Amino acid sequence: MTTKILLKVNQLTKTTEFGKVLSKVSLEIKQNENVVIAGETGSGKSTLLRIMAGLEQPDSGTVTLNDELVKGPADNLVPGHPEIAYLSQHFELPKFLRVEQVLEYASNVTDAYRQRIITICKIKHLLARKTDQLSGGEKQRIAIARLLMTHPQVLLLDEPYSHLDTGLKATLKEVVAQISAKLGVTCVLVSHHPEDTLPWAHRVIVLKKGVLVQQGTPHEVYHQPKNEYVARLFGEYNLIDASLARLLGKSNLKGKFLRPEQLQLTKKKTGKWVIKQVAYFGSYYLITVEYKQKEVKVFSVRAWEVGEKVDLGLGK
Repeated sequence: MTTKILLKVNQLTKTTEFGKVLSKVSLEIKQNENVVIAGETGSGKSTLLRIMAGLEQPDSGTVTLNDELVKGPADNLVPGHPEIAYLSQHFELPKFLRVEQVLEYASNVTDAYRQRIITICKIKHLLARKTDQLSGGEKQRIAIARLLMTHPQVLLLDEPYSHLDTGLKATLKEVVAQISAKLGVTCVLVSHHPEDTLPWAHRVIVLKKGVLVQQGTPHEVYHQPKNEYVARLFGEYNLIDASLARLLGKSNLKGKFLRPEQLQLTKKKTGKWVIKQVAYFGSYYLITVEYKQKEVKVFSVRAWEVGEKVDLGLGK
């Protein structure tokens, strides 16, 4: 069964006084698909999201929802689209109101659906509080609940995890996962942190200086990055040149990328490689080994001593 294409972006271009922000970006988002837009700062991610929401005008190109044009602010008296909800990094809540009032004034859904949103967003215990009595993470979940009360088909989230500590981030990840799974809302979020995106996404779209450079499943963009820019976005990597491919006994690896967990170390007094650096990350160590001024990074669950000699090979 083919999944319906919900939102289409066709040849979007945008230029500002600082230069070209987007260059002929095209993509399609399926219904109930979790999509991540990734890229370095200044790659055009937020601009793309705002144009998709109908809040910013492209120079050329179109966005359609269910094959109907999403108008930009130049063609719409009130910017935005009623079925596309957008949460910016700088969202605000109405002041001096209780949370329940904020949600009630925004709601056009049934009582039962409203209760589902409140449960999913984990804000039931906050309903009687005023908006100036909330933490940043609580405000964010309420802002998302407020948007969901409009019953959108698409929810766009711009860097939702960027200002949260580990505990609050884990809570929000649960919320976002439930939104797509239990409410059937198609979610698109901007982020460049792999731990925040790879477990959740069905597809990852990578931008560089306004150009779409790669899109695919999380596994594809992680293990088969098209270039070093994409590889670097999703964690540590090793670019395999001809000499390293020969050392590994795999000449077909030349020009490819290997993640540190794809390699393994074996302690050996006659080993060619020497442990140069050991970095501890709690559940694993990042080991840097060296041979003939060539460095390779390897993940290991055990500690190694700087100066130890080892063999380097492909993991099983």
